[in-house]
Amino acid sequence: MSTQEKHHSAEEEMQKNQETEVNQEQTEQVQEEKAAEETQSEEKAEELSAEDKMQKELEEANQKVEEMKDKYLRLSAEFDNFRKRTLKEKAELIKNGGEKTISAILPILDDLERALANMQKADDVQAMYEGIDLITQKFLKALSQEGLQKMEPVGEVFDTDFHEAIALVPAPAEDQKGKVLDCVQTGYKLNDKVIRHAKVVVAQ
Repeated sequence: MSTQEKHHSAEEEMQKNQETEVNQEQTEQVQEEKAAEETQSEEKAEELSAEDKMQKELEEANQKVEEMKDKYLRLSAEFDNFRKRTLKEKAELIKNGGEKTISAILPILDDLERALANMQKADDVQAMYEGIDLITQKFLKALSQEGLQKMEPVGEVFDTDFHEAIALVPAPAEDQKGKVLDCVQTGYKLNDKVIRHAKVVVAQ
């Protein structure tokens, strides 16, 4: 083989090598572009998936808000109805609270009217006294059934929670100091609550 032919063959081989390198570069470039496109597609898909997830969470949150709002409105309406009903019952209780007590006293009022009518034509004072005493006991019993308690302070230690001292006198004996000697006006409790203090004389 001549020198010229060898040179020509070398040039052809170099050209082939260059073409091979170019093809490889093109192939690598195409692969890189393809990989980049795939990466972008994956990122876009992930973005869409995240948006869908956020949209779903937002819809669920809105649904919960609506449910809570509806629950609140229902509770508010129920409470308003309860408040109105309670106020009505309270007003009726205040208005008619004494009905039971008055009903218990009415028969005693009837007895007093009969006693007054009989006193106009009766001569027996003792009989009238006994009749009035019976009516008084009946009256006290009716009040007791309504929770009224009569205080019996004589002999008790003076207590400002129950007694009101209107006079202080020397104690007849040492053991009576600080005790109630006499009751000028009876005190009363209603269901254990003092509604009138007993006015008493106290030994000192």
